[in-house]
Amino acid sequence: MRIYVPVAYKLLFAMALAFGWLGFSVWLAWPWIQDLSRVFTPFGAWFMILGVALLPGMASAFVVVSLILDRRPIYKPHHVLPGVSILIAAYNEALDIEKTIESILVQVYPGEVEVLVIDDASTDNTAALVDHLAASGNYSGNFKIKLISASNNGGKSAALNLGLAQASHDYIITVDGDTYLFKDALANLVINLVDGPPKTGAVAGTVLVRNSRKSLITRLQEWDYFLGIAVVKRTQSLYQGTLVAQGAFSIYRREVLEELGGWPNTMGEDIVLTWGIARNGWRVSYAENAFVFTNVPENYSAYFRQRRRWARGLIEAFKMYPDAIYVPRLNTPFVYFNLMFPYIDFSYLFIFFPGIICALFFQWYALVGVMTLLLLPLATLCNALMYYHQRSIFKLYGLKIRKNILGMLIYSLFYQLYLTPASLAGYLSELLRQKRSW
Repeated sequence: MRIYVPVAYKLLFAMALAFGWLGFSVWLAWPWIQDLSRVFTPFGAWFMILGVALLPGMASAFVVVSLILDRRPIYKPHHVLPGVSILIAAYNEALDIEKTIESILVQVYPGEVEVLVIDDASTDNTAALVDHLAASGNYSGNFKIKLISASNNGGKSAALNLGLAQASHDYIITVDGDTYLFKDALANLVINLVDGPPKTGAVAGTVLVRNSRKSLITRLQEWDYFLGIAVVKRTQSLYQGTLVAQGAFSIYRREVLEELGGWPNTMGEDIVLTWGIARNGWRVSYAENAFVFTNVPENYSAYFRQRRRWARGLIEAFKMYPDAIYVPRLNTPFVYFNLMFPYIDFSYLFIFFPGIICALFFQWYALVGVMTLLLLPLATLCNALMYYHQRSIFKLYGLKIRKNILGMLIYSLFYQLYLTPASLAGYLSELLRQKRSW
């Protein structure tokens, strides 16, 4: 018989062990701190070691314990489900829009499904393809397709709000124009909302990489989505507050969206919206069994722009909802971890990485101490637990993990080097209020 442990107790236990790890780390790193203090002053030593070793170690320990404590609810299938409106904001999506809609139309869903494609003044034949698909009639009678044409290119937020205004149902789902739904993704996403805990206002689906064989950067992102993004959302939802219900595949209660006036006109409209939902007292959950596959950037330039936009969205969220810092919620530890991201990213790029270079090529080991080595087994344990959980979920729903050993190796050792410059650029551009650029 499974013993129920309240979420608050799990949080306290995870935090106690994380702080215990931090204390052990400080004790172990004390000689290193003293050595660095003689070179860089005590303040400089603490600034460096906190950023490159102590805080990342504490965060990893918290995630590891949370993964061990997490027990996901199992929801039963429904014979009848409420009607849903699916919003697809599309701008020049001619290459993928038909396959995206077709992946929706083949879903087995016991309820009405309204697919609203908002063409955001595309310059290709996106609108014509949607019209042709709608007129074909090659889909079940409980599905409807409608094209909404924007008069000018107003951006994703404006397009989604235009679709919301014309949506017929009380459950709103967003799908990106290059995202493909796996079987039962639609029903599983809705069930996670309607059967979820009270005051669940939104649920994020599980987004995975479709085009992982295109290039090295897509192979790395495959592991990022599989081991990083999905597992972080999972642990955040344990504490009743996933921090991003991503636009690629998420569901919202209509009343929740209307309370906030729809999607905000920001770079990171999905993260800002999610933080607003939490601020209004709603839970944001995560559906680990609602899978979609999306196309990710295939070169570093496009990847850099995307991750810069995501990082800028994080700063926008803090600026619009600063109360997330001082109003305690169960997911507050993750808010603080996010608050530390700029500092940790800076420390990695300008302290840890140069320290590795100095150690390897100049035999100067001042910046690379025992705690940086201790992070390796902790990170390995964290990745192993993540892999175990994700593999179990994949096996349960008939998915296989692609063989991507090279991508896994480079992801484990060097992915942060790809990500950090883009993140720092995003933080800085928002803090300096630079002109928005997608």
